[in-house]
Amino acid sequence: TILAAAMMLRHSLDMNTEAEAIEAAVQQVLADGLRTADIAHGGQSTGTEAMGSAVVQRLGAGQA
Repeated sequence: TILAAAMMLRHSLDMNTEAEAIEAAVQQVLADGLRTADIAHGGQSTGTEAMGSAVVQRLGAGQA
């Protein structure tokens, strides 16, 4: 859903910079090892609220 929002920003609203920031934040969170159950493939997972919060934190860190 988070990446779908990035797609909307890019393709419907012509907000490429913002879409790239979201995509980068998601990639960073995944690189940190966080996964929701649907993409954890049986491994350790976190809830959607925690995953969303982690992405938001990464977005905030990118603005510093």
